[in-house]
Amino acid sequence: MKFSIQREALLAPIAQVVNVVERRQTLPVLANFLIEAVDTGLRITGTDMEVELVARARAEVAQTGSITVPARKLVDICRALPEGVQINVQLNQDKLALHAGRSRFTLATLPASEFPSSDQAESLQTYSVPQGRLRWLMEKTGFAMAHQDVRHYLNGLLLEFREGVVRAVATDGHRLALGEIEAGTSGEVRSLIVPRKGVMELNRVLEDSDEALSLVVGQGFLRVDRERIVLTTKLIDGRFPDYEAVVPIATDQSLVADRGAFVHALQRAAILSNEKYRGVRLEMTPGLLRIIAHNPQQEEATEEIEAEHTYENLKVGFNVNYLLDALGSIDGDQVRLALRDANSSCLVTATDNEAVRQVVMPLKL
Repeated sequence: MKFSIQREALLAPIAQVVNVVERRQTLPVLANFLIEAVDTGLRITGTDMEVELVARARAEVAQTGSITVPARKLVDICRALPEGVQINVQLNQDKLALHAGRSRFTLATLPASEFPSSDQAESLQTYSVPQGRLRWLMEKTGFAMAHQDVRHYLNGLLLEFREGVVRAVATDGHRLALGEIEAGTSGEVRSLIVPRKGVMELNRVLEDSDEALSLVVGQGFLRVDRERIVLTTKLIDGRFPDYEAVVPIATDQSLVADRGAFVHALQRAAILSNEKYRGVRLEMTPGLLRIIAHNPQQEEATEEIEAEHTYENLKVGFNVNYLLDALGSIDGDQVRLALRDANSSCLVTATDNEAVRQVVMPLKL
């Protein structure tokens, strides 16, 4: 194997692929990139057996071949090289030699045959979704995913393809985030659960553009194929909870407040909240929303903001971090909170649209 490539042309794809390579691996080869030199250029692959990322790069290939090399060492070398330098790469027996200007590096390798082959299972369905809107959707909901929960199906994001829309839902059992975007989808409803790492890598590779993106769904995997990037993630095998039963039905009682003022008041009150439970109490009096926080040191914070509501002296507790996350995902200047009483879940939406809905469970203080 022998090829020549400009530093920037190699650094861009490997810096993207290295994100899927875990620092601690059970198999030594999983700490490596698979580099394949073909007539049209390079294919660089990284995987952790759950998420696989393949990037393509243009290069002058003098001799085709394939090998695996330490991923992070190659990225660090390329980053440290001067801008614009040409890198000449040649495989000499079981060592990979890199020449760039007056710099010389020799990297240990492992055979390409040891690298796990990607599952080229037959695709079942392909959906076309605007990639900028899909990224927006995952950003508005992904934060509510559980982290290392024993209920493995909560450690991911539910994607539902419905007639004309794509819906994303995430929950950790204490809160729930739901969002929808319009898309040219049709047919029966199809649901799949994308694991946390797959969601994070999707967010990295997607761009804020209206360009249509092909999502290929197969038996146990989801694949995204862009011009120079192919991302494949395994799906979580499990049954997602009946989230529609959790989203509160519309109630005639609600509170409307300025989102920015609400966020800043919560951030200030949170300074004196209990570090473990992060609880704040919301008290609703005519024309006002009062936010109160206590901690074991007998310290207290009180904030008041103007709010329109239909409650009579309602008092309810919430985890302040969950409230701030919910408010941060809402687009718009005005936010609406709807709940029946101090023991019911709270629905958080913008006043002018419900494309994103957040549900936060109350906290007993």
